[in-house]
Amino acid sequence: MSVSDPIGDMLARIRNAQMARHSYVLMPSSRLKKAVADLLVSEGYVKKAEIVPGESYPQLRLDLKYDRDKKPVITNLKRVSKPGRRIYSGKQEIPWVLSGVGIAILSTSKGVVTDRQARRMGVGGEVLCYIW
Repeated sequence: MSVSDPIGDMLARIRNAQMARHSYVLMPSSRLKKAVADLLVSEGYVKKAEIVPGESYPQLRLDLKYDRDKKPVITNLKRVSKPGRRIYSGKQEIPWVLSGVGIAILSTSKGVVTDRQARRMGVGGEVLCYIW
């Protein structure tokens, strides 16, 4: 099945799996999705991200994280830049998500980074999504 917005599909799968209280979610793998998943792991939103062999193509497996009350660690996910309308941000206009509580994930010339890393490196780029 062809997907026109792979990052949007990834976020929707994570959101749906957390609403159903699944322990993990599987999705088709790509380098961009793996980079976003690695950021989610490093920021503490997801336990583990790994590429597992699938039947016809490799799949990305994300082990989801919940608190003691079985509430998801990720409160909300929002896709910002879409295939129909790309949103770019210069190094001076990198957005703050909930006054720094959440993160913005950017695709820059230095790779896929969080908003804090982009500010530190002094680069801007395409704002992929907000997570809090």
